[in-house]
This record gives sequence, C-alpha cells and structure tokens, in this order.
Amino acid sequence: MSNSTLHIIKIGGNIIDDSGQLAVFLEKFAAIPGKKILVHGGGKIATRLASDLGLEAKMVDGRRITDEKMLDVVTMVYAGLTSKNIVATLQKYNCDALGLSGADANVIKAIRRPVKDIDYGFAGDILADSVNTLSIKKFLDAGFTPVFSAITHNGNGQLLNTNADTIASSLALALSELYETSLIYCFEKNGVLTDIRDEDSVIESINFESFEKLKSQGVINEGMIPKLDNAFNAISKGVKNVYIGNALNLHLFQQGKFGTCLAIK
Repeated sequence: MSNSTLHIIKIGGNIIDDSGQLAVFLEKFAAIPGKKILVHGGGKIATRLASDLGLEAKMVDGRRITDEKMLDVVTMVYAGLTSKNIVATLQKYNCDALGLSGADANVIKAIRRPVKDIDYGFAGDILADSVNTLSIKKFLDAGFTPVFSAITHNGNGQLLNTNADTIASSLALALSELYETSLIYCFEKNGVLTDIRDEDSVIESINFESFEKLKSQGVINEGMIPKLDNAFNAISKGVKNVYIGNALNLHLFQQGKFGTCLAIK
C-alpha cells in the first residue's frame, strides 16, 4: 500500500439544496490538503424538476424509484446541473475538480437492482471489484480532484441511479488498497446524535456493538441506519477511518474534532 493518504468525502442532505451552505462547505473541502475525492447526492432538486415536468417522484424507505423518465431527470440533475455547479465552485477556490459519473473512464460499474418485493427501476447496485482504481489513480496523480455524482453504468450502455453513500463507501473500500483512506460523510447534523432534536448530543465515538444496541433501542433510526451500515462495512474491510458530521464543520477534521468517529471495537 502507498503511504499516500486519501480523503473521500460525501456531501448530502439539505446542504446540496442550499447554495450558500454548499459554497461554504466547498471552500472548506478545497482547503483540505493532499489527495481527495468528493461524492455528492442530488438533494431535492431532482424531485422539484420532476414535478415541474409533471412526473411524480416515488420513494420507498428513503430510496427513489427510478423509472425511465425519472432516470432522465436524475441524470440531468446529478451528473449535469449539480455536478457542474459544484465543479465550477471548486475551481473558484483553486481546487482543480473533475466532474465524473460512473460511466466516465469506466470508473464505476453496477447492475440493475434485482426485483424482489419492490421494483426500484433503474437503480444500480455496485458490484464487488467494479471500481476502476487505476483510472481514478491517474486522475489523482495528475493533480485532479474527482467529483462523483450518483450515476453509474452497467458496461452495456445503460445508466443507473446509485445511492451516493454506497458510491462513497465502495470507492473507499477499493482505493484503500492503494492509499491510507479516510471516509467522511458530511450532512446537516453534527454527527450521530442520541437525540435528533439536540445538536449537542453527538456520540463522539461509536463501535459496531454500540451501534446495534442503539439501533435496537430506536435511538438510531431511519436514514442514519443505511449510512452507518455502509460505514461499518467500509471500516471492517480496510478503510482506516470513517467520520460522520456537519458539512459546515469540515475544517475541524484536521484538528480531530469532527463529528462522530466510527471504530471497529
């Protein structure tokens, strides 16, 4: 493994929908030294645009049902509008960013999610060993900062909508073979909270055993569960550190004071 460090940072939640907060976050992201990758979700912009076009956005357990028309919308928003706005802002802060989907340079392949109880449409699940680490390394070595949208492809010309948290953890897992990798999830909360209404109730460190206990007690629920599932999977397979915290506090990461730190034990 290279001694070089890599930070993979995922931005989501309401930050994407607030241009002012997003700009503040991107300035902090640009200031992080060394090799880094940004992964972004789409926020609520795709839902608003779909409504403007007369399309109904359908969600099940927080995951979007992506039919053919909705795939067009999320591709336009995630890989187009949102991606290019983020890249343009990072250039403003002297961060030479490169907006990518999974199809670009064949970096991330996925398969259409099999239909079980629910048909998620053109939702993509990332296959093991489907992250093209050598292509990503070329971008990083050339001094570029890759910015990944939540769009992948199946290698046969079909684009797919893939959960951005999953993309971030899959990149971290694959690239941990080449770099000392940290995975950082940024959103609008200060970290994993014991009380969702109290931003000061941050759990500074959490391991898998305590996560399972808090989940069974209902302290941790809803959208935080898949985020933590992805995070613990990553840290158990070679990712050095995983953090979850407030996007606007990203500058505290270098000081070791950022959000919740996940530990194996």
